[in-house]
Amino acid sequence: MADPIYQQVSAEVKTAMKARDKDRLAALRLIMSEFKRVEVDERVELDDERILQILDKMTKQRKDSHQQYADAGRDDLADKEAMEIAIIAEFLPAQLSDDELSQIVEAAVAEVGASTMQDMGKVMGIVKPQVQGRADMGAVSGLVKAKLG
Repeated sequence: MADPIYQQVSAEVKTAMKARDKDRLAALRLIMSEFKRVEVDERVELDDERILQILDKMTKQRKDSHQQYADAGRDDLADKEAMEIAIIAEFLPAQLSDDELSQIVEAAVAEVGASTMQDMGKVMGIVKPQVQGRADMGAVSGLVKAKLG
């Protein structure tokens, strides 16, 4: 468990406890509990790549919830989700620019010689590990479809 992201989150939990920052502490504990759940369920020790997948999934879930709460006029709950998204984002690498993302997708398309939508899985297989945690996978998928379509 000597992974930098895991240790970072753990250290932030302690900092939040000392600062008596209840909201931040609650969000950090959610992240830690998800790490522990995955470790127990899958009987694995998490590496940074798997942690990024977990954080990506947590961000996506919160964005969906945030949208639903906002649409329902529940600003208090929407604000809580937005705060959790911001805290999760602290542990994700810097987001890729549209140009960087486009270059990665173009390189992957060229690498597999993709020309039709049937090749999308191959392209995504190459692109996903490179952009995990650094780009919204829905946007990446849309970009790949645009290149192949």
